[in-house]
Amino acid sequence: MAAPTKVCVLADRALFVGKRWNHRCLRSIACMQQKRSIQSSSKDSYDVVIVGGGIVGLATARELVLRHPNLSFAVVEKEKELSVHQSGHNSGVIHAGIYYQPGSLKAKLCVEGLELLYKYCDENNVPYKKCGKLIVAVNQDEIPRLDALLERGKENGVKDLRVVDGDGIKEIEPNCVGLKAVYSPHTGIIDYKVVAQSYGKFFQDRGGQVYTGFEVNKFDVTKESDSRTKDGINYPVTLRGKQGQVVKCRYAITCGGLYSDRIAELSGCHREPRIVGFRGDYLLLKPEKADLVRGNIYPVPDPRFPFLGVHYTPRMNGDVWLGPNAVLAFKREGYKLLDFSLKDTADALSFRGLRKLATRHLAFGVKEMYRGFNVSAQVKMLQKYVPALKREDVTRGPAGVRAQALDRDGQLVDDFVFDIGKGEVGGRVLHVRNAPSPAATSSLSIAKMVADKVEGTFQL
Repeated sequence: MAAPTKVCVLADRALFVGKRWNHRCLRSIACMQQKRSIQSSSKDSYDVVIVGGGIVGLATARELVLRHPNLSFAVVEKEKELSVHQSGHNSGVIHAGIYYQPGSLKAKLCVEGLELLYKYCDENNVPYKKCGKLIVAVNQDEIPRLDALLERGKENGVKDLRVVDGDGIKEIEPNCVGLKAVYSPHTGIIDYKVVAQSYGKFFQDRGGQVYTGFEVNKFDVTKESDSRTKDGINYPVTLRGKQGQVVKCRYAITCGGLYSDRIAELSGCHREPRIVGFRGDYLLLKPEKADLVRGNIYPVPDPRFPFLGVHYTPRMNGDVWLGPNAVLAFKREGYKLLDFSLKDTADALSFRGLRKLATRHLAFGVKEMYRGFNVSAQVKMLQKYVPALKREDVTRGPAGVRAQALDRDGQLVDDFVFDIGKGEVGGRVLHVRNAPSPAATSSLSIAKMVADKVEGTFQL
């Protein structure tokens, strides 16, 4: 077994699926761990292993190692570095919590998560910018929805929201036009890959281990008589990697993102809710035109459609992203327009939930695909908000793939979903199967929720 890789850092209502964990509680582990150091005496054996080195997995690892310094923890990640996929392919917006149903878990976690994230960044020298956000109504039909958004944001506890008219829009964004807008001054931008890797360093600095290049493809359970190490501790769960790696632990938590359904299936869980990848293609404003916008410019969401719509997003490096569209990804980690995986495509199209979703939103989906190939069509949508934008001002930019959980009726799963391993691993593997947007903004508050669930179940 290779030594753990040290990773360098670059600068509502929760659903609980399956039986409660009813095995020996973690409190007994903590008592035994008092007698030995934080590092396990066997380098490949840990009290808890977190599968998935994205922002949710790393935030969870950080929270657990903070709360339980006498337990041993490890993170296993299939890529060669942390936060490669969703955490490293997103718009980088720190959301304030305006959009979500008042009283919902998403609203609570986002508002709390924003405060926790800003505090963490201040304390750990992670750069960010509070550049604000305008949600702009460009026609009369959108104004009632905009007013409802304002009330929703206030009810959620979002700070300092205010309404501005057309002249007020110009004061904030000189090139933006609209009848009316809601302005959120505490919306910010950040590089979430830097954030996630900072969580990873924090975790390692406190004794956690990180294994990269470790793609889990099997969970085994060993009899207690065969799983005790020479220090007398029992590690019944074995995680096996695709390349033959082995890590043992008492309990595992999976935060698999785009592969959360397949990882859950490895421990005997049902595939549903199924993960379907939706790719969002961005345009990139040419550097000489970057001064067209100062902050985030967003549309008023249309409840008829499942996704938010195009927007303007400045980036920490000075770039400005425009878009995205939202189309089915024919590869779960397919960031290029023509990326294709036969397995992923067949898996998605064979799922009745996706077929039902596609049937309901066929016209929307066709338009989104068209805009993915036709840059001019995407620019036309963006010109509603910044008429000065021209086709020659943009180039094709990056893309991200969103792990969207769907049920068999084609409904987007908007809740957090947890599941427990079945069969031999029953009670020893907890799956975070869905951590919906804005999971990056809410990562620290989500981590607290996951840690609370572990402690509550095990009476830690």
